Amino acid sequence: MAINLQKGQRINLVKSSGSTLQNICVGINWGAIETKNWLGMASKEAVDLDASCVLYDENKTVLDIIYFGNLRSAEGAISHSGDDLTGDMDGDDGLDNEIITVDFARLNPAVANIAFVLNSFRGQDFGTIPFASIRIYEGTPTRVNEIFATFDIANGSGFAGHVSMVMGVFYKKNNEWKFNAIGEPTKDRNLQETINTVTNQFL
Repeated sequence: MAINLQKGQRINLVKSSGSTLQNICVGINWGAIETKNWLGMASKEAVDLDASCVLYDENKTVLDIIYFGNLRSAEGAISHSGDDLTGDMDGDDGLDNEIITVDFARLNPAVANIAFVLNSFRGQDFGTIPFASIRIYEGTPTRVNEIFATFDIANGSGFAGHVSMVMGVFYKKNNEWKFNAIGEPTKDRNLQETINTVTNQFL
């Protein structure tokens, strides 16, 4: 059974069987915004959310950034499914629009933190974007073996009026990986500003 992550909750990466997850997917799902034209006719406005992750060493130095412009980490342990420019135009299809895959066993040993952030590329307000959510699961971008945790963005309080957020941070403690569900909107307008916020506030 998946754990419904709450803001600030820290969890171990342990499956229901008791074994530790090594291959994790962080998936983001969202929909297009419903609008009406000047005649009152309904239409859909494409939404471009960008999921990214930032790799840090123990000194908070950025080692790598995985985003739509760099889809694979240097050692190949982390990969991005690619940029989704629209969201689900015809309603929630139940699939993730962007997925970042992490293989902890292949990570550079110097990596101590992996921060996941979300940015609204066109500056569309999180409070207007339907069914935006995060899920963490074991599997691949095309196969879900077991959903490990979920995080509801669309129904979370405080996101209206923001276009950037820190989803959470995987961190290494005593050589074991854990996850901190941050879920905090920020005042940032782009990825670089959000990275600066993570570095200064959430590590």
